[in-house]
Amino acid sequence: MKKLIVITGASSGFGKELAYLFSNAGHPLLLIGRRKELMYSYGLPYTLIKKVDVTDYSAFELAVKEAEIKFGPVDLLINNAGVMHLGNVANQNPLEWKNMLDTNVIGVLNGTKIVLESMIERKTGTIINVSSISGKKTFANHAAYSASKYGVHALTETIREEVSDKNIRLLLVAPGASETELLEHTTSSELKENYREWKKTMGGLSLDPKYVASSINFMYDLPQEVAIRELTIAATKQNA
Repeated sequence: MKKLIVITGASSGFGKELAYLFSNAGHPLLLIGRRKELMYSYGLPYTLIKKVDVTDYSAFELAVKEAEIKFGPVDLLINNAGVMHLGNVANQNPLEWKNMLDTNVIGVLNGTKIVLESMIERKTGTIINVSSISGKKTFANHAAYSASKYGVHALTETIREEVSDKNIRLLLVAPGASETELLEHTTSSELKENYREWKKTMGGLSLDPKYVASSINFMYDLPQEVAIRELTIAATKQNA
């Protein structure tokens, strides 16, 4: 059996595609998400499924430890769980800022800390953080979301500098607009409609999540001594 892979945000979007891809490649999986019934519906072998809030360090750690007892140490953690509440700071509910920062930043830090000690001891391992093109450039009504994703870029590069000499890879993928459920987190109907109108400039469809998953697979499958530190991927017609 191949090495254990942990995927957060596994109940839809990138996480779902990653689950199928890595399971088909023979890896045992720990899938973490909000909707257990969806993850069970995948019917994947050698897979542990846990409903865990990634902001809950203790619950996250317990899930990882249980998976490691069954399948051995984590070789790859994909910090994919994320929330996007679009809004203008002048009128957005501050609770939405907190939800994004907690999930998108603290959740990534939690997962990283949970697996890092073992990786340092073994002098091998890979952590891939799913950020966003919004972590590289700004967009209107994305202030708090962009702040969280800029944070993911910063923490990824900082931790990479701290552990690269231990043969541990900290990698980051920054997708553009994609065909996931992320927009549905936004509570403003007007902003969601504006986003859909913007997507029409790309022919009505943005990036297929399967290409993000296959890109992550490529990054991981390279030899351990090779690190694609950051990959930006978007639909060709996305001009922003």
